[in-house]
Amino acid sequence: VQLQASGGGLVQAGDSLRLSCAAYGRGFIMAWFRQAPGKGLEFVASIRWNSGITTYADSVKGRFTISRDNGANTVFLQMNNLKLEDTAVYYCAAGGFSLSVTKKDDYNSWGQGTQITVSS
Repeated sequence: VQLQASGGGLVQAGDSLRLSCAAYGRGFIMAWFRQAPGKGLEFVASIRWNSGITTYADSVKGRFTISRDNGANTVFLQMNNLKLEDTAVYYCAAGGFSLSVTKKDDYNSWGQGTQITVSS
């Protein structure tokens, strides 16, 4: 599966932004991870292609929404009420069937990162 992410940018705290990830090929599940400066890769959200079942990190629950357009093979991450701590490089990822969805090893295809910078 090849993935192409887009939609990053510079925003102010409280703003909204939407990321897109176009998938060429399809796995079982799609996810967004992020990596803040000086920190490790962090799970953000995932969605299963067929069922639409979603999972979120506690840090983004209620602010971020992951969704998919099956026809367009595209996954979105709507981010509302962005905070300074959301500043990171965001990556989309695709994986096969797995009972676990929050670990980077659950995914075998990765898109290029897209930078999101939240300023005060």
